Amino acid sequence: MIVKPSPIHICGATASGKSTLAIEIAREHDGEIVNADAFQLFRGLGVLTAAPDAAQLAAVPHHLYGVLDPGESIDAGRYLRLARPVIGEIQSRGKTPVVTGGSGLYLKFLTHGPAPLPRGDDAMRAEMDAQPLEDLVARLRELDPAEAARTALQNRRYVSRALEICLVTGRRASDLRDQWAARAAEVEAGLRGIWIVRPRDELHARIAMRTRAMLDGGAVAEVAAITSPGPNCGKIIGFREIRRHLAGETTRAGCEEAVNTATRQYAKRQETWFRRERWLEVRHTGGDTPPEPSAG
Repeated sequence: MIVKPSPIHICGATASGKSTLAIEIAREHDGEIVNADAFQLFRGLGVLTAAPDAAQLAAVPHHLYGVLDPGESIDAGRYLRLARPVIGEIQSRGKTPVVTGGSGLYLKFLTHGPAPLPRGDDAMRAEMDAQPLEDLVARLRELDPAEAARTALQNRRYVSRALEICLVTGRRASDLRDQWAARAAEVEAGLRGIWIVRPRDELHARIAMRTRAMLDGGAVAEVAAITSPGPNCGKIIGFREIRRHLAGETTRAGCEEAVNTATRQYAKRQETWFRRERWLEVRHTGGDTPPEPSAG
């Protein structure tokens, strides 16, 4: 009987070195790499998205890189439907799936599954948007005092969402979220994962080096070739900035600085996300050479 190894998850901010570490881990554990980066799913944008290069792809088997047309849409639910069969097939051969990427929500769906909360109700949200915030707060306190006590009540979006959950399900949002937290704790006991953490100054230097290499290495041509980008493709860091440069709205230097700024901001959001994932083993690293364009 083939033993199905549990996946190993390699997480971290952009340019932190995920691709390199994933290959090392895959070699150590007889594994195959599965992409969990939302943007590296798109074909024809390998330089722009810092997807593994030819040498890295040849080092160990890689899956789910460049599988979507730039005009397609993708979300965490669709990613889950793509990734689960791939991971299962790898495990069926006794290999270890090494899941790597910086898209926190995609990884969350893969490790924990979707939260058991209802989808948004557009009509209900429109109705709540027309009401004063203090009225929404009062109603939330009435329906779910526990959730109101732990919600930032000055944030209309948070209050509206908590109230929406109560009204749509007929149950307290606090009860649903507590049940989800308990289930998540059980799931996390069996998870394996590494979060790569680098000093902020070093990460920024790596981002700057990769941005310049990306612009020198073909990213501009990749963007120019995309005539009908989909909604996700248009959100790739550097895509809009390069299009503005191609349109003559910015200089090459201005484009580079804009990409650097956007990438640093994205890296900060990624670090905030992974900091909340307590099950990840934190691996502090630093002091090595700057990344090649494809180092994730």
